Amino acid sequence: MPELQILYADEWYVAIHKPPGLPVHRSRMTRNARRFAIQMLRERLDHQVKLVHRLDQGTSGVLLCGRTTEAARRMMRLFSTRSVEKRYLAVVRGHAPDEGLIHRPLTRDILANHQTARLLPAETRFRSIGRVELPYPVRPHPTARYSLLEVTPRTGRMHQIRRHLRGISHPVIGDRRHGDNHHNRLFKEALRCHRLLLCATRLAFAHPFTGEPVVIETAPDGGFAAICERFGWHHF
Repeated sequence: MPELQILYADEWYVAIHKPPGLPVHRSRMTRNARRFAIQMLRERLDHQVKLVHRLDQGTSGVLLCGRTTEAARRMMRLFSTRSVEKRYLAVVRGHAPDEGLIHRPLTRDILANHQTARLLPAETRFRSIGRVELPYPVRPHPTARYSLLEVTPRTGRMHQIRRHLRGISHPVIGDRRHGDNHHNRLFKEALRCHRLLLCATRLAFAHPFTGEPVVIETAPDGGFAAICERFGWHHF
């Protein structure tokens, strides 16, 4: 596992670029993992840090932690009151609309019984910033179409972006749970891309201790960057 890239650090907070495939912390869905982002960051800094939000295991990008319990508590309050701007890039199946707003309630837990679980408000905005058509047949179509989306979730439900985009028939490429296996296979076999193409690229907020504006940004890495280069997507 490569060394974590630190994107931002002050006396209260530290943000890293989490690599794809690295779990954030131990959970029922990551029992077999040996390394975790929070553990690696604690070892790197040689002191405790506290998570203030989550990223899915397959998602890469900006992950923010508090250096103290109080710092984490204040930042979690900003997340809970929707005072943090979150931005992602996603490669999805099909040519998506120029822009859209998905407002569809979701259960808190993807493992919940949808017959009985309480639905919670969930809102995701997106805009298309790149499209491509490839000469690969994927039934029932003679070619394969994809879009690069800039995605801004207003809420933070589990797998929200992945579930919302699947709900409008534009699932994220590489998503084994909510995606399209035919297109996932094409990316693996023809394009040598084996990862979830979802990256958290930006967090912006007013600093809980100083009030100053903070913007933490990163670009897609590794296989995601290679796909963008191949498709001529450079304007993000």
